[in-house]
This record gives sequence, C-alpha cells and structure tokens, in this order.
Amino acid sequence: MSIRAVVAVVVVVLAAASAARAAPNPSDLEAELVCPTCDTTLDQSNAPIAQRMKQLIRQHIAAGWTEERIKADLVDQFGPGVLAEPPKSGFDLLAWLLPLGLLVAGALGVGVIAWGWSRRRDDPAEEAADDRPLDPELERRLDAELERYEA
Repeated sequence: MSIRAVVAVVVVVLAAASAARAAPNPSDLEAELVCPTCDTTLDQSNAPIAQRMKQLIRQHIAAGWTEERIKADLVDQFGPGVLAEPPKSGFDLLAWLLPLGLLVAGALGVGVIAWGWSRRRDDPAEEAADDRPLDPELERRLDAELERYEA
C-alpha cells in the first residue's frame, strides 16, 4: 500500500471519529429530559428550574461533555425522574415490556375468540339438532293452524 493510501485511510478514520464525537444538540437533550416541577419536557417548560437545567446543558456542551455524561449529571442532581423515557433495566423495564405484553395478549385473545366463533358456526352437532322431527302433538296443532290460516 502506498503512502498516499495510508494517509487517505488515516484522514477518513479521523474524520469519522470526530463526527462520531460531535457535540450533542441542546434541543435533542431538552426533549429527552423532564422538568422536575411541571413534569413536561424541558423544551416545553418555562419554569425557573427548567431554565436553569437548559443553561446547565449548554455549559456542559461547551465544556465538551457527552450526552450520556450530561444526563448522568442531571440524574445525580435531580433524580431519575428527569429522564423522559424510563431506563431499560430493573423494575423500570416493566414500562417497556408491559404494553408489548398487553398487545400480544390482546391479539391472542382476539384470535382465540375468532377461532371459537368459526368453530361454533360449522358445528355439525348443532345442525343435526335442528333437523329432528317435531313432537306429533305439536305437528298436529301446527297443521290445524295452517289450515285455518289458508281458509
């Protein structure tokens, strides 16, 4: 491999690394964090504590902090309630799995009910029950009523 090729590869790798370490966007972070007083995301809140958190985010970004480090700092200061989405571990994992479980259970329930309805409609035992002969007394009365009606 020539020197030019090696230099080109190094330049591409360094450019990719610097792009990967780009500073986090403050508006993205504000949408992922919740104001502790009004329980809305920071980008929607004008509460004094939200303003302080926004300023803190901008200071941390200017200091070169990563998104994860900024979130960890805010969680240390204000508690885990500042995260807009619950962590995907421990008991908070239920917030992610419970809706999916309910959706699957509902789909299974609908499937079982539909299968039961389709089986009930094609049940030959019920069709045979409708073909049994009438009671002779009931048949005689029915014939008498029909004769009266036709007359």
